[in-house]
Amino acid sequence: MNHLPNCPKCNSEYTYEEGSFLVCPICAHEWTLQAGGESSGDAKIVKDANGNVLQDGDTVTVIKDLKVKGSSLVVKIGTKVKNIRLVDGDHDIDCKIDGFGAMKLKSEFVKKV
Repeated sequence: MNHLPNCPKCNSEYTYEEGSFLVCPICAHEWTLQAGGESSGDAKIVKDANGNVLQDGDTVTVIKDLKVKGSSLVVKIGTKVKNIRLVDGDHDIDCKIDGFGAMKLKSEFVKKV
């Protein structure tokens, strides 16, 4: 049996693998095994619209109405997005927004709460 590390947020021993991520069922924290700790030598620093540094698991607020590509839906200003995940690419943030589902956002359109 493979022993997975305890959750870095709440230290729960009941973690499980979900694709390339480790997930804690107690606090819903997600992280990668490669990330391990907080130290990555060549990690890209992602900042919000106000210049605050963002990290995985942060809560942010949308600062501008954003049209959802391929539909007539709009993510309204002030929408709170919890438990973000930082990724590389054109869009810096992977997240789930209530009523919309999985989304990719640019960090320039959010501010840290």
